Amino acid sequence: MSLPKTLLNLLSHHFSTAATTAKRLPKVPNVPTKYKSEALNQAQKVLTDYLHTTRSLPYTYAEHISNHSLFSLSNLVKNIPYSAPNFSRSFQRFLRYHPINEFEFFFESIGIHHTQLSHFLPTNKFFLSEDQTVLEAACVLSAFGFPWNMLGKLYREEHCIFRESCNELKGRLSGFKECGWSNLSVVGMCLAFPMLLRVDGEFSGEVVGLLDDLKRVFVEFDIAIGVEGNVDTWYGVCRMVRVFYDSGVEKGKVGELLGRKKHVFLQHSEEVLVEKANYFCRLGVRKDDVGLLILQRPEVLSLELEKPVISTMGLLRHLGLDENELKEVSRKYPYAMGRNRMVNVPHLMRALDLHVWFLTRIKDEHQLLGSYVLSDSDEDDVKKEFSSGFEQLQSCRTPVHAMKKLDFMHSIGFGENPLTLKVLTRIHGRSCELEKRFDILLNAGLEFSQLCLIISTTPKILNQNPEYLEAKINFLCGEMKSSLKYFNVFPAFLCFDLENRIKPRYRFYAWLQEKGLHPEGYSFATMIATSEKRFVAQAFTIHPAAPKHCGHGWFCYYRNTSMLYKASEPILTNIIESCLNSNASCIVQFDISSTEFYCFFLIMVPEGLTPFHIATGIMKEREEEMEYSCTRVEAVVGDALIAVFGFFVKDPKTNELEGLTYDFNLCKNLTTWEQSNGDSSHLPISICADIKIVEKLVRKFHINK
Repeated sequence: MSLPKTLLNLLSHHFSTAATTAKRLPKVPNVPTKYKSEALNQAQKVLTDYLHTTRSLPYTYAEHISNHSLFSLSNLVKNIPYSAPNFSRSFQRFLRYHPINEFEFFFESIGIHHTQLSHFLPTNKFFLSEDQTVLEAACVLSAFGFPWNMLGKLYREEHCIFRESCNELKGRLSGFKECGWSNLSVVGMCLAFPMLLRVDGEFSGEVVGLLDDLKRVFVEFDIAIGVEGNVDTWYGVCRMVRVFYDSGVEKGKVGELLGRKKHVFLQHSEEVLVEKANYFCRLGVRKDDVGLLILQRPEVLSLELEKPVISTMGLLRHLGLDENELKEVSRKYPYAMGRNRMVNVPHLMRALDLHVWFLTRIKDEHQLLGSYVLSDSDEDDVKKEFSSGFEQLQSCRTPVHAMKKLDFMHSIGFGENPLTLKVLTRIHGRSCELEKRFDILLNAGLEFSQLCLIISTTPKILNQNPEYLEAKINFLCGEMKSSLKYFNVFPAFLCFDLENRIKPRYRFYAWLQEKGLHPEGYSFATMIATSEKRFVAQAFTIHPAAPKHCGHGWFCYYRNTSMLYKASEPILTNIIESCLNSNASCIVQFDISSTEFYCFFLIMVPEGLTPFHIATGIMKEREEEMEYSCTRVEAVVGDALIAVFGFFVKDPKTNELEGLTYDFNLCKNLTTWEQSNGDSSHLPISICADIKIVEKLVRKFHINK
């Protein structure tokens, strides 16, 4: 059925690009403003003559290039001193001795923006004659009816079209005409769907479905009558059809629906169509569901979905949730309660895990979204609690920065409530940075509602560097072989340092499981969250050899930290390096305290220095006979430990001194000493003699691995 002529004229005007405002002329600083237009016109004529006579381009195409490359041309004009009477001759002389990059002018002329030219310019090529295939393809397309300044749409999406021979391109274009399409319809279709020009052989598959949809639309609209010669109308209709394909609608399924919904084309622009499609796509549902929603319920295109203010509970009640369901939603998702804006509703529904239900309700009763009116009584108590905190937010030192962060929180589904303000005070960074970190976690596979819930309980995850977030997630899913559901149990995992905390402790955790030493109730989350002091204490409690198996990075880990009791790192580092020197014994003068010796002992055990070594060294210093029995070694070790820690420790079963063969808990003993004396750096005077022996041993000891 044909459209009335008045509607055809309306359709033609609706898509016409002639109504668009003219391009602003580029800046040319060396040319007075009143002469700028005249100077550029003269430069275009000179350039056309140069490309035609000097570079042997057909005059028509030389003129196309000159007329549609204003920015490249103005860059040339800037290099020439302007004089009104002599400008044309000056420009001719300049081109004679300064050849131009013809590809730069060509690509701008076919519609590629001047700021993007660097991405398309070929390397090591300056003249179009060096790559004639590109120009020849453009000439074939232009001769068929493609507007020269719109060929860039084809090149951006399918640059391989410009690598085909002239005969191949002509053959494909002729194939469309043989199917009954006019030149203008082919131009409009191919500009909107460049993939049509790269079809090999016969039309098949989705191409057939696409052509079938377009034929239904064009036949129903009878566009060929009344708009002949207007390529913008053909292109505009095809662009609107493409919006539905980009929304996920299957090719071959949309033609009949579009034919019945003519007013979609007449009443709404492509921008409105894209805007509404993007709005519903933010629900995170299948794209084809969104496309079908707009086709089946085109009334949603007229809804105001940006500025209206909504109440979460009020909107859900208006959409049909009963009171019991509302109470459950309020209990489970407190961060989403309060007021928000209509533009944030898609993410609000995802934060509530109601996005699928919401889309179904809109499909069934689309008028519900347009008929909702905010009531003053909706969540009035939440509004009052939020208002007091909001006033403090506005009076802070950086109110603009704070408001942008609040807008970000609203955009991901957080409402106007006290919990949102509490989270806001614990996240740092600009709103764009927060959004990037949020998207990293979302794209990693976390559910939207799960991620919002994690943020509400552990806001600091949004303070992490995006690269670190990705690395931690990769380690969790890779080496740890865990799933993203682990964040439901321990979201703070993302807040710890990967190299210095997560990796070494996980490898220690894996070693404990492998050896069957893993204590009951000692989870990996507990291990990571435990402070360094408690972690080391627990490691020695589990097994005396445990630190030796905490991974290759154990020594580096403790050397690079504050050493648990803030021992002097340079001193300990030098001691380690001296002791690990296998070529000769090193005598290094160190002023080492008892606390530093304690940390030195902790570090050197995994590096090869055992209590047996310490005992042997002490016996040598005392000029005692070498008695290597286990009993004697344990006694000497006990003496050394008494010197450092101030009391005996006995095995609870045998009542004997704990030594090399027992689980001696160094951390626990030193902690007990600190609790009773206040400071481990001030030990009783009675142990000074043995401390000096330890110091002397450290200076002279050499590990023989």
